[in-house]
Amino acid sequence: MNINVRHANKEDTPLIFELIKGIAEYEKLSDQVEATIPLLEQQLFVEKNAKVLLAFSDDQPVGFALYFYNFSTFKGKKGLYLEDLFVIPEQRGKGIGKTLFDCLMEEAKRENCGRMEWVCLDWNQPAIDFYRSKKARSMDDWIIFRLDEADL
Repeated sequence: MNINVRHANKEDTPLIFELIKGIAEYEKLSDQVEATIPLLEQQLFVEKNAKVLLAFSDDQPVGFALYFYNFSTFKGKKGLYLEDLFVIPEQRGKGIGKTLFDCLMEEAKRENCGRMEWVCLDWNQPAIDFYRSKKARSMDDWIIFRLDEADL
């Protein structure tokens, strides 16, 4: 199996949208997908609010990682924030997620990031185990807060 990873471009937007629907289904959150192809095109490739890495196995799309940069006041440097990493179910266990994650780590190093962060659902034990194998530590003393659009 030949795994290739590349940055997405505007023509990849329909594929990105399908992969987003795939991760939403996996996380049992399909009813929360508000993204559309035009919205993703605008946000990713016009406003450039986030970046996407696409993974291919033998030229077939098999996964993606969506990320953006944040800033750490304590480190005084930008950080890479991984919003989503997803491999289609029938392709799991073949090193695709590891390849995507390793590419993100390299991107963080190349961009001189002070850290890389993400969240993981507490029931996703395979992902938790994988992240711990990469020397990631959970930030159990922090609580995630959120305000949705309607609350702003």
